[in-house]
Amino acid sequence: MNAVPLWAEAIVALLIVTGALFALVGTWGLLRLPDFFLRMHSPALASTIGAWCMAGASVLYFSMLEGRPVLHVWLIPVFLSITVPITTSLLARAGVFRAREAGEKQVPPAVG
Repeated sequence: MNAVPLWAEAIVALLIVTGALFALVGTWGLLRLPDFFLRMHSPALASTIGAWCMAGASVLYFSMLEGRPVLHVWLIPVFLSITVPITTSLLARAGVFRAREAGEKQVPPAVG
């Protein structure tokens, strides 16, 4: 096995810290934002960016360690990028439906 160069370890560490900070920001937004509809976006966006950073760190580290490209790790953030917007949209629709059923005035009326 090959040793990982110091410059690659520094980039991996930077990507891990950056990904962790994005995850922290997403969690902080989930806890601090007052409304359900505002809370949906913070974790979805920040966690997806954090996952991309973590996957980049994994790809770089294990590619340098094994001496060949290790790209299958990219499947995780790709699937997250596909499924997170769909999940967010479904949650938003459910939230709007529940707000309408509860009679809240700030929710727009149904179309049709």
